[in-house]
Amino acid sequence: MSVLTETFELANGVKIPKVGFGTWQTPAGDVAYQAVRNALKVGYRHIDTAKAYGNEADVGRAVRDSGIARDQIFVTSKLPAQSKTYDEAMADFESTFKKLDIDYVDLYLVHAPWPWSQIGKDCDEGNVEVWRAMQDIYASGRVKAIGVSNFNVHDLENVMADAKVKPMVNQIQYYVGFTEPKITEFAKKNNILVEAYSPLATGGLLRNEKMATLAKKYDVSVAQMALRFCLQNGILPLPKAVGEDHIENNAKLDFEISDADMVTLNNMPDTAPEHSHNSTQG
Repeated sequence: MSVLTETFELANGVKIPKVGFGTWQTPAGDVAYQAVRNALKVGYRHIDTAKAYGNEADVGRAVRDSGIARDQIFVTSKLPAQSKTYDEAMADFESTFKKLDIDYVDLYLVHAPWPWSQIGKDCDEGNVEVWRAMQDIYASGRVKAIGVSNFNVHDLENVMADAKVKPMVNQIQYYVGFTEPKITEFAKKNNILVEAYSPLATGGLLRNEKMATLAKKYDVSVAQMALRFCLQNGILPLPKAVGEDHIENNAKLDFEISDADMVTLNNMPDTAPEHSHNSTQG
């Protein structure tokens, strides 16, 4: 299961484990705590949370209780999407920092370019203010890297125009059939690592017959196929699971998809069930 300890390198030299464990929609309390404990036990070394998920305290406790050295675990959290002023961003970070209680945060992201209740709203000015706060948080040494989530090319260009420190990561919805070519191309050109939330299309890919046929060929599960696809495209997947079996299976990614099959996967149409891509929180 070496893939769990392999890393990508961010623009500032920070190493980030190639597969993250997502905790979106994982209920706060014992469920979140146990899921993270199990993930760490299986060998995950990258845990992704957010203030909006309400489970930061459980994630922090699981990391502290794991018995694993702090510098061996990579923890990401996110600034709430509705925070669009410098002061709000600073206050929200303080609260995340306190809740996690793990000495430092490895990666801190702006959760979205607009509040979830106003998807698509023009928040260009607010995002510039927020990015100023993100740079100050980064300069304080309490976070090792900073980035964004759900940002399109315009949103990225907007914050990068005056940035002293460019976003190092953009976490977006990405899966077989929905690979956001414009955003991923722009990110790669600018040395921004793309992370994939909902890499299984919120479960939609598990019912895809073409995927099932291909997975059978490699003697792997559809989930493993979908996650390996992300990795071979240079994208960091963030699978989420609660049950120990799923957590373990999602980690078995040490196989290679052939170039021909990658072409097939990269050209596959979006077959996920109808759901608004923008309304996913990730």
